[in-house]
Amino acid sequence: MKHASTQSLFAYWDVQRGERLAPERSDIDPGAIRHVLGDTFVLAVDFVEEHRFRLAGTKVCALFCRELKDVSFTQLWNEKSRASIGDLLTIVSEEAIGVVAGATGRAQDGSDMELELLLLPLARRGHARVRALGVLAPLAIPYWMGTNPIVELELGALRHVGPEVEITDAPRIMASPEGAKVRHGFVVYDGGREQGA
Repeated sequence: MKHASTQSLFAYWDVQRGERLAPERSDIDPGAIRHVLGDTFVLAVDFVEEHRFRLAGTKVCALFCRELKDVSFTQLWNEKSRASIGDLLTIVSEEAIGVVAGATGRAQDGSDMELELLLLPLARRGHARVRALGVLAPLAIPYWMGTNPIVELELGALRHVGPEVEITDAPRIMASPEGAKVRHGFVVYDGGREQGA
């Protein structure tokens, strides 16, 4: 995580979740993160499971030179990135795994802005529609920000963040057949093409 807002929000989210996979919306106190609210947003799903901005900070709105409330999050991304963003939103909301990623914001005149995206899950009970808390912040603020709107975002490199995932080997159900070797959990038999063929 490169941006100070990303680091701060992740640290707060991590404390609020405690031993859980994710905190609930009620665990997030805007006053506790007031120094990063401008770069912060909240996503909720509508009745067809489309992720839309429930809230968007002033700096996030300034990137696009417009209010983002109720705007579809996936529609901000270019065609190449849209499917990946949809997959990421599913992972964040269904599997409670956070994501940090690089992104490029492209303005109408072709100017680019490098951004950092953070998506963090919020636990939900029943039919709660708020699903994610995030940051979208420029790594360097260009002179044209706020006057030349970003018209599309492109997803860059990403990684998952959040609780440590414990990886264990699956238990052996039966012994390997005689003459077979076990490699990475698979039984490997000698054989294949005849030599010299």
